[in-house]
Order: sequence, then structure tokens, then C-alpha cells
Amino acid sequence: MVSQFGSLDYTIIGKTADLTVVQKTIIDTLHKEGKTQTFIAKEAGCSQSAPLLKHRQCQRRLTWAKKKEKWTVAQWSKVLFSDENKFCISFGNQGPRVWRKGGEAHSQSCLKSSVKFPQSVMIWGAMSSAGVGPLCFLKTKVTASVYQEILEHFMLPSADQLFKDADFIFQQDLVPAHTDIKLVRRLTLDV
Repeated sequence: MVSQFGSLDYTIIGKTADLTVVQKTIIDTLHKEGKTQTFIAKEAGCSQSAPLLKHRQCQRRLTWAKKKEKWTVAQWSKVLFSDENKFCISFGNQGPRVWRKGGEAHSQSCLKSSVKFPQSVMIWGAMSSAGVGPLCFLKTKVTASVYQEILEHFMLPSADQLFKDADFIFQQDLVPAHTDIKLVRRLTLDV
């Protein structure tokens, strides 16, 4: 498939193929313009997991880690880490994990039931050297407005409990729902 980006032609390629010079140029240009990874991947005609896009994420993480390389225990003790994750509560998507001898392929002792659409739960949590905050069980996709509510009703009370009136650094990842919020209070967002 061939598409247009400005006056440049590009071909949509698979995940594992190398990026062309044109695609790299498109990615660099759009990245400098502050476009989202999803937009960049669409315009460059590659997957979001293309090597150059993954490289950019790794570079950001490495830069962050180098800044924190010499931090003391006292500095780390001021950090409140948070993240959300999806947990599967049934065993439908774990793939086959059966040890069996030849000829036992359909033996009842080697079969395990599975679920086509396994139940799962999304949970947000926070932790620091001072302890952990309560878990927030999410019923919807995490959007900026949902994340804003999580921060107001779970993170800030946790921070008050864990840090009292002391300043702290709130550490989160940079997914779009996390970076589109407007939260004004006595916290430092570390990115």
C-alpha cells in the first residue's frame, strides 16, 4: 500500500522490517513537532513498535535514569511511584502450558479449560519508601479525566498519609492519559 505524506511517498511495512530513510525522516520531523507516537506511526506507515520509535522510548528512559544515577536514599524516599495494570482473573489467555507424554494429547489429565474472553480487572496503585496507598479498581479505560479522578481521590490522600506535609515527587509513566491532566498542588511531577 502506498500513501502520501506531503510530497513524500512511503510504503507500509511490517513490524520487523527495517525503516526506510524516508520513514526515519518523517518520524524525526513529527517527533520534533511534538506529535504523538500513534500519529507518527500512522504517518510513517509503520507500527508503533518500529525500532526507531522504541529507540526513542529507551532514550527517554536512559536519560531519566542517568539524571537519577547519583540520588541518595533520602532523595528516593521522597518519591511516590504509581502505575496501573490489567490483571487476568481467569486463565483464558495464558496459552498452552501442558507437559504430557506422547499419545496423551486428549487425555483428561492433560486438558485445561479456557475462556475465549477472560475476565480481567484494571488496578491503579501507588507506593513509596513510607508505604503503599489504597488500590483503585478501575471499571473503565484510563482517560485523562479518569486519571484526574484517580489522582484526586487516591493519590493525593495517599500522599497526605505517607508524606504528611513534606514535599514529595510523584513518579508516573508518560502515557497520554497521564500527561494530559491539570493538577495543581504541592507535588512535583517527575517525567
